[in-house]
Parts: sequence; C-alpha cells; structure tokens
Amino acid sequence: MSAQQTATGHGNVRAVTDASFAADVLDSDLPVLVDFWTDWCPPCKRLAPIIDQLAAEYAGRVRIVSMDAEAEPNTARNLAIMAFPTLAVYSHGELVRRIVGLQPKRTLARLLDEVA
Repeated sequence: MSAQQTATGHGNVRAVTDASFAADVLDSDLPVLVDFWTDWCPPCKRLAPIIDQLAAEYAGRVRIVSMDAEAEPNTARNLAIMAFPTLAVYSHGELVRRIVGLQPKRTLARLLDEVA
C-alpha cells in the first residue's frame, strides 16, 4: 500500500509506478485519473480522501490511480509535472485534461462525469 493509500485509510486507489504507467494508464480500456503527489505536500494529503472516495464511486467507469512523484520521478519528469498535486485525465491513452492544485470533490466529479 502506498503512503497516499495509507493516508486515506483505504485501498480504493491503486499506486502506479514508472514501470507500470503505460500498462495501467495509457493502455487502459477505461478513462484514467492519475493523482501525482508527494509525501511532503499538505494539499496532496487533503486531496487523498477525496481521491479515494471518487475511486470507490467511479469503480468500473473510471480507473483512479496515484503516483508518488518522488518515488517514481521519471514519469513525472517526462510529463513536466512541476507542482503537486497534479491530476491528469487520460482517455484512450491521450491526455485530455490536467488540473493543478487541490480541488473540491464536486469539481472532480464533474470532470469524471465528462469522461466516464
């Protein structure tokens, strides 16, 4: 279980790695929301329970994953992720939306409704 999952107390959000990013995100049949976070980021910690709730609510319609950008720096660097949290939405392997910063649950739910 990742530190992000541990912070939420739940395991609805799957951790992805640099090695698994292509298979878990780009090759997914479902739209994917990727939560790029770091352990030192207070807004990331506040966002974690929201991400976990959304993962449970959108199970089967949207895959929601997290990536610790410090533990897995290559993907974040390749995607020019410079601030945390950054949320990236992929559909059919293409980036369709990127949001930086803490967002309310209703904003993220509307975003997921657009791609689900």
